[in-house]
Amino acid sequence: MINSSKIETTPACICLRFRKAARRVSQIYDQHLEPYGITITQYGLLGHIRRFEGISVGALAEKLVMDPTTLTRNLRPLERKGFVLMIPDEKDRRSRNLSLTTSGYEALVAARPGWDTAQEKIGNVLGFDTNKLMIDTIDQMIEDLRE
Repeated sequence: MINSSKIETTPACICLRFRKAARRVSQIYDQHLEPYGITITQYGLLGHIRRFEGISVGALAEKLVMDPTTLTRNLRPLERKGFVLMIPDEKDRRSRNLSLTTSGYEALVAARPGWDTAQEKIGNVLGFDTNKLMIDTIDQMIEDLRE
């Protein structure tokens, strides 16, 4: 027989709540980016590649706190659409560097109004003070929980 008293006294799972919140927030962004043909994951990748032009897949995965294999899987549709180039590194042929194409940049710029609308919607729900507190707290948490 299962001892359910241990389950009932277990503290609330932080991970579950973060994942549920992340899914809800992602749904809002995806809804507003859908008319532009990209997801929030793709929008974020395009933005990071633009900001860190020439970054390696491994370095970008580290910045995004992601597994390089998962990142590569997420980059493939962007590569197929012609938004991203994965160029072998001249010094290490096993490593690939990422570059945004002109059409990738155009897709990023075109989708910005959808991203802005999602940002505004979430900001309005949370309120300015809570929004800022959450951003600061989550950024600090990511640093503090670094392995």
